[in-house]
Amino acid sequence: MPRDMSEGQRAYEAKRAARAGVSLEKWLARKDRDRQQEVRAQEKAAKPPERPKKRGLISRLLDRAHKPL
Repeated sequence: MPRDMSEGQRAYEAKRAARAGVSLEKWLARKDRDRQQEVRAQEKAAKPPERPKKRGLISRLLDRAHKPL
């Protein structure tokens, strides 16, 4: 949240902070922290899933041995 808010915006946020029972500075810090968490969650969701780990040699050989010819 930028510190250069207009008077109207500052009054609005002060009312919301008063309803929540915290100071304006704590309210703005909490709001900024929540916004950063949302951004991180969106970035995490946008990442492609990791490829599954390749199976070991013995496991692959056993699977191959159990397949019909």
